[in-house]
Amino acid sequence: MEGRTLTGREFEALADHARQAYLRYSFTRGTEQEVAFLVDALELRPGMRVLDVGCGPGRHAHALATFGVEVVGIDISAAFLAVAGAGTWVRADARRLPFFPSCFDAAVSLCQGGFGLLGGQEDEGVLVQLAESVKGGGRVAVSAFSAYFAVRHLESGDTFDAGAGVNHERAEVRDPDGQVAAFDLWTTCFTPRELRLMARAAGMRVTGLWSVRPGAYGRRPTWTTRSFCSRPRCRIFATAKGLLLSPPTTLSGGGFCPERRLRLHVRYDYDPRGPCIPGP
Repeated sequence: MEGRTLTGREFEALADHARQAYLRYSFTRGTEQEVAFLVDALELRPGMRVLDVGCGPGRHAHALATFGVEVVGIDISAAFLAVAGAGTWVRADARRLPFFPSCFDAAVSLCQGGFGLLGGQEDEGVLVQLAESVKGGGRVAVSAFSAYFAVRHLESGDTFDAGAGVNHERAEVRDPDGQVAAFDLWTTCFTPRELRLMARAAGMRVTGLWSVRPGAYGRRPTWTTRSFCSRPRCRIFATAKGLLLSPPTTLSGGGFCPERRLRLHVRYDYDPRGPCIPGP
């Protein structure tokens, strides 16, 4: 990152290229399991309002809607929102949410949707925005990259800025026609302690901090070296308020790595015949 100023919108170019092909990557196939876990962990009930920050093409929002939850999704990418289809979508920056305080029963930011893509500079502000968006006693769930995993499994060609906690990689991503383009990605990584401190500073009380991977959300502890270093993401739940931590997901070609050999940026396979629709 040295010598380069990041805007926090670097992922937007990747989204404009990938569009609906984003949904062909294997890490999106576990959406139903992830949402079922979130509904239980966040104690969601039909009629509740949920804010999905960094909703992308709406895969989690559509799955939440099947539980009778009213979802408002925001994303900086107009291309992703166009793919999302029917629903309530707002193009907005996670750092400046266009809502009055206490509008929602819960808020989520998953798969590095709006949290962890800001170059290590304004992540605290995003948590404050999430906390302010929910009612008193409401819940917030955030997924974030594990800094321990990043350092232990740093890939050749990637760099990790220890001072900023930011990993840089050059990723190849396919568009809906299968055309490949390369993008620079900067992802902020966190330790469990950092996330707890950030949540508390945002006025939230942490109620859960677990180590997870795509399609396998669960209440796995983060306090053991084996747990936190072998799973790329942490999920933190907080109540306002609450937080949830999980391992990294990135878009690259290649095969899916078995969990025992997970690398920092897990190489998720791309299925050219896979569906390009976000949900029901």
